Amino acid sequence: MTVRWTILSPDGTTTKGVGVTRHRGENGRVTDYADPAAEVDASLSVRADHVATDYGCSGARRGPAFSRNDPLPMSDDITVRSATAEDTDLLARFNAAMAEETENKTLDVETVRAGVQAMFENPSRGFYLVAVQAGAIVGSLMITTEWSDWRNGVFWWIQSVYVRPEARRSGVYTALHRTVRERASVNDDVCGLRLYVEEDNETARETYEALGMRASSYRMYEEML
Repeated sequence: MTVRWTILSPDGTTTKGVGVTRHRGENGRVTDYADPAAEVDASLSVRADHVATDYGCSGARRGPAFSRNDPLPMSDDITVRSATAEDTDLLARFNAAMAEETENKTLDVETVRAGVQAMFENPSRGFYLVAVQAGAIVGSLMITTEWSDWRNGVFWWIQSVYVRPEARRSGVYTALHRTVRERASVNDDVCGLRLYVEEDNETARETYEALGMRASSYRMYEEML
């Protein structure tokens, strides 16, 4: 079968339909051809910590096919759009849910809401994307930027990733990730994509690698002020 979703441009117009052909062999193994990344979904929340993963400036790499014995089902009605200030409350709740799930931390929702609102008030800080399925927002992520003097370009950092539990394993994160890649590829200032993931989060690491990202040689340090 061929599975499709729609990627929306920043102004909300349809720009591209993405398809992948799925074949199930006699042994039950499933193989996706044309775009192996289309089958993969993060199926979890991701926080910024420890292991950096990035495309670098050369872009994504992928093989001719991607196989798995336990394939992830995909939905055919996922759209991705830029978040707006009207989404502030929901994005704040997503962030709080992510912290609770991944770090067992209870965030002050008002502080988080103010942080989300500050992004909309100052777009130079970055932007949010949301995934919509059956008329409801089911996932989101945030993009922030880092200037690289080495490359005379900008890295886009993927952060604050969250997918509603009931929408996981349906291609939501893949649709978000592909939209980031689409927008970055037509922006001459962007030289690569990066993100952080917990060292022991094997599922997330496998997902990002299947989408073309590779672990970098950098280790993250921080000092909170």
